[in-house]
Amino acid sequence: MTGFQLQTFGFPEIRSFDGPVRLNLRKGLALLVHLAEARAVVSRDVVATLLWPDSAIDVARARLRRLLHRIEQALGQPVFETDRTSLRWSPSVELSVDTQLFEAACERGDFAQACSYYHGDFLAGFALPDCAEFEEWAFFRREALRGRYLHALERLVQDNNAAGNHAAAAVRATRLVELDPLSEIYGRHLIRSLLLAGDRLAAERHHAALTRRLRDELGVTPETETEELMHGAAPPAALAVPATRYAEGDSIHLAYQTFGNGELDILVMPGFVSHVERVWEHPSCRAFLVSMMALGRLIIFDRRGVGLSDRVGSAPNVDVTAEDIGTVLRAAGARRVVLFGASECGPACIKFAVDHPRLVAGLILFGSLAKGCRAPDYPYALTVEQYEVWRRQLIGAWGSAAGIETFGPSLAHDAKSKAWWAGLLRAASSPGGIWAVLAALRDADVLELLPQLTVPTLVLHRRGDRAVRIAAGRDMAARIAGAEFVELDGDDHWFFAGDQRPLLDAIRAFVSGLVRPANPKWTRTRP
Repeated sequence: MTGFQLQTFGFPEIRSFDGPVRLNLRKGLALLVHLAEARAVVSRDVVATLLWPDSAIDVARARLRRLLHRIEQALGQPVFETDRTSLRWSPSVELSVDTQLFEAACERGDFAQACSYYHGDFLAGFALPDCAEFEEWAFFRREALRGRYLHALERLVQDNNAAGNHAAAAVRATRLVELDPLSEIYGRHLIRSLLLAGDRLAAERHHAALTRRLRDELGVTPETETEELMHGAAPPAALAVPATRYAEGDSIHLAYQTFGNGELDILVMPGFVSHVERVWEHPSCRAFLVSMMALGRLIIFDRRGVGLSDRVGSAPNVDVTAEDIGTVLRAAGARRVVLFGASECGPACIKFAVDHPRLVAGLILFGSLAKGCRAPDYPYALTVEQYEVWRRQLIGAWGSAAGIETFGPSLAHDAKSKAWWAGLLRAASSPGGIWAVLAALRDADVLELLPQLTVPTLVLHRRGDRAVRIAAGRDMAARIAGAEFVELDGDDHWFFAGDQRPLLDAIRAFVSGLVRPANPKWTRTRP
């Protein structure tokens, strides 16, 4: 039996190991790709409806049977394993799929090999206009793979510069700029690499081009860091972004950073999307993190699937994210830690604190909620239907300053803040990738864990929060024995937006009450 190679980057193509196979069946190609991506048994009715959505189910089933026969005729051998209700690629067929090779290379950290497979976007130039569900599936898969490709390129830029191979870094950074010309951080990657390579003229040319794009497309000027990179007195290496390290666990690489020192470790988790390097670009966010560093050693990381961490296919649900917290804390050599869980990251911090109370000095929850969607015992969140409408709206505007009016209304009219948020979204995930992350948020539920919390807990919430109602914060605090609840003025859901002083004052007061006795366990003093 002959094996096959399935190319899905670019226009799809099926090849035997003897050469290309002519398959003039557009829906046949779509079927082969869909089954290969599924990597499992698929319902016949699901496939029939996917490819013939406007046909009666019995008609669609008959068309599917004929299509399977025509595909095997074209390929010259049986390639499907079928029964009355399902089908899949036959396990006896040796099948090589470029997307699977690409993702496997990403997961083992071989980013140069991964990029060699990426010859174009997933199914580029291929469409089934009469199959809306297939088109939607292909769109989200395309965006998720593109996000992993961007991540791989960015890792190569960092690794090549660290190894002194600045010319190679500039080549990868050029590709990043081609893919996202409005990303100022990608532009800085290129400018910095060129400066390190000694090609100042090229760096100046790209700086001028970036300045024009930002002005013409976004109506903003380059950020201070970009200008300092070209005109500052410090050498280029001194202007590099803070060191990002990687913690490895469960076949995943998690990007994290540590800053400062002190007896206390503070882990900050910002919400559903993050990027450990770009968070430092916004002045307000940077100011908040610097203030937190005054309280102890700061640890930040990107959850799996977002930012600079590996973009795996699975969603980072509460249990998985709690495990990732432990992986990062071990890699960082953390001692007992204060967890700061904002918004959607609150549940994972709760889970970790319940599972590992001896490792947690205290828990701070900001603008968080215990359940992703409304239920009879939880009226403080959106209904599933409302959530899905919001999720589609957010995905539809991805790459722009999506949701900033809700998340940070005090910054919604600031052009630079909008440009920063739009760039962070593009760098942190893709529409296809974030779709699964938001699905995990929808399904989050830690209500039963709240009474099990035994660590000192502070719950903070702004009264006018437009993303998570303050009633959710009140309810959360009420379910946690001994929790302190502090209501703050303001409408911003982002902890760094608006007036930070009351928030930081409450955090300082809480942390100052965490005293260290003679033994190494941290405890909270109570009145």
